[in-house]
Amino acid sequence: MERMSSIGSSIRRRTLSTSSHVSHQTDNEAECESVSEAGDIGDRALPSRRFSESSNSMHLSFDNMSENGAVAVSISEEHSVYPNSFVMPLTPPLTSNSPLSTDAIVGSEDTKHEPRKGLPELLDYASCMVHLAVFGILGVLTRHILQKLFGPGAARVTSNQTILYLDLPSNMLGSFLMGWFGVVFKGDISHASEHLAIAITTGYLGSLTTFSGWNQKMLELSVSGHWLFAALGFLVGLFLVAFSIIFGIETAKGFRWLLRRMNMSSGSGGSNSNCKVDSYGHQLTIMVMFLVILGILWGVSGALVKTEFKRGSSAAELWFACIVGPIGVWIRWFLARLNGCGLGKTGLFKWVPFGTLIANVSAACVMAALATVKNAVNTWDCDTVVIGIQFGLLGCLSTVSTFAAEFNAMRESSHPWRAYAYATITLGVSFILGILIYCIPAWTMGFDIDT
Repeated sequence: MERMSSIGSSIRRRTLSTSSHVSHQTDNEAECESVSEAGDIGDRALPSRRFSESSNSMHLSFDNMSENGAVAVSISEEHSVYPNSFVMPLTPPLTSNSPLSTDAIVGSEDTKHEPRKGLPELLDYASCMVHLAVFGILGVLTRHILQKLFGPGAARVTSNQTILYLDLPSNMLGSFLMGWFGVVFKGDISHASEHLAIAITTGYLGSLTTFSGWNQKMLELSVSGHWLFAALGFLVGLFLVAFSIIFGIETAKGFRWLLRRMNMSSGSGGSNSNCKVDSYGHQLTIMVMFLVILGILWGVSGALVKTEFKRGSSAAELWFACIVGPIGVWIRWFLARLNGCGLGKTGLFKWVPFGTLIANVSAACVMAALATVKNAVNTWDCDTVVIGIQFGLLGCLSTVSTFAAEFNAMRESSHPWRAYAYATITLGVSFILGILIYCIPAWTMGFDIDT
């Protein structure tokens, strides 16, 4: 009896150890995925795509029913019921070995074939891309205004010769607003309109901020021999954007608390269910409206580019940037679907947001290459086109607001070192490749660098 008891205790200990190990591994994988998806997940956030994935998951669940009547419940379904728990509750076993009852099958079929409201998948994609384009152009215009407002011609806070680079105010403001609309209030905005939430965070804030411009200014300081300024520019810039999103999150939480107190004192429930735009007609109307706005913005930008280009004005750079800017937003949005997926079939390094990393590094490299081309050709026409592409397409392809959200999520996770590793990889790889692409040709060919 004692031997049997010891065997039973050993089995229980092994079972508990295995269960604890699996639970810890599940928690770690879920945290890795969540921190890398803190900023953006691309088209996986679309309502039509989520509905399609959930439908496929439910089909797999019922197709994988075992012969003895046990039902396999998908992870996505459990996670939707228990969104704040990484460890899913066990499914109660069926006491009978008979197949499912007719009522259960009918109920499951009703759930499985429940029609989704809103636009079909193709129109859903098109509508989201139109939203992104409009808000991306607005982000480009706001970034230009902030450059002029804080630059040498006005407030004289930023310049090309100091660690306070020209895009620092827009990067700080975008990171601050990301704390509001990309972290604290993103759920509320998504409840009203998923497209609006994507347009604000990915479209406007992602285009308002730019990583490629930040990296290029540090390269221009380095090529002139100001290596200390370049190093301090990265460190100070990282600190300021990290503090900006923290300040944004804290102030947004305070504002949310104030709103709740006001709702409680007024006796209103604060329900926003009537504000949700989920019907086919409403979404189609909004899509057409944004399509008209995009046509106007592109038409005006095209006319102004033609006029300013003939006059030889530098304003042509801005309007050309507004034309090509949406292309950068779309590429970054599609790349963001890689966030949280990891490498390979096993999903290695899920904590690394590879979509954002690829967007930022590639934009920084292309911007450095175009700067080299601009120095080599050295004509007004080439300068106008190159600067327009750099400010518009590459400025919108790279982002600091999403980078800041991911950095902050990693810093607050159980592995805060990942935040600094991610920042080091992004900044280090972009800067080293920029030296090879931009600095070395400038040194060897003796370009006259105008910083």
